[in-house]
Amino acid sequence: MDHAYQGELCMSTANDYNATVVERLDITPNLMIIRVKPDVTPFPFLAGQFAILGLQRNAPRIPEADPEEVPEDKALRLVRRAYSISSGSHETHLEFYISLVQSGELTPRLFALAVGERLFLGKSASGHFTLDRVPPGHNILMVSTGTGLAPYISMVRTMALGIGCPITPMAVVHGASYSWDLGYRTELEGLNRQCDHFRYVPVVSRPQDDKDWSGRTGRLNVWVENKKALEEACGFPVDPAHTHIFLCGNPGMIEFTEKYFVEQCGYDAGSKKEPGNLHAEKYW
Repeated sequence: MDHAYQGELCMSTANDYNATVVERLDITPNLMIIRVKPDVTPFPFLAGQFAILGLQRNAPRIPEADPEEVPEDKALRLVRRAYSISSGSHETHLEFYISLVQSGELTPRLFALAVGERLFLGKSASGHFTLDRVPPGHNILMVSTGTGLAPYISMVRTMALGIGCPITPMAVVHGASYSWDLGYRTELEGLNRQCDHFRYVPVVSRPQDDKDWSGRTGRLNVWVENKKALEEACGFPVDPAHTHIFLCGNPGMIEFTEKYFVEQCGYDAGSKKEPGNLHAEKYW
């Protein structure tokens, strides 16, 4: 997920690049999973946090990107953005789930990267959208759209240690326009089959253009309002006494669902200093 962080270094050189692309998986022409190896390891982080990626303005861009003119005096400036980490905290690489913004400053450059190429990685991870705010014994419901799924992949992998099933009951509800936009679908479907305490709930909003999809349909923020269907899909009660909720993705979805869970279900959004039982990542 691309956070709202924006920033540039005054000037940079190739020596500022401190990480290497070690793997790349293209989900669609507009969605990719990229794995990055930091020069300095370990790179500690908590599941749900984000890291800064960057490239120089003179770095190559994909041909499909919107036209851009880069003034000569800014060609060496480093464009930086924050992205949620999707790898588990025990993994040796950093993984990111990124959506192409054709008019963006950084993603057209990231999508031009090949395995073995270099880029900038911030010195440390940041963010409070983490599982340490969930008391033991509570269920975890994770609702997302698009690349807002990324921090949940990190959470699931971390809690399963990459080799098993999460002990805590967890459900991932992921909304996308089409089934081919459901990144990590194979991995999550596998966990859904193998793990008694894990549920994967994909929802497609444009089934009329996706004839092969036979699963759940509708706009995610409307779909979650059906509390009975939501609880049946998750396999546990969706109430403040038993379940913590995480929201990540499209700002409209977050605003709508947060209001619903607070006003209709009695959830508390809390604050950074005093977290409640509903946690929203409001950066996009």
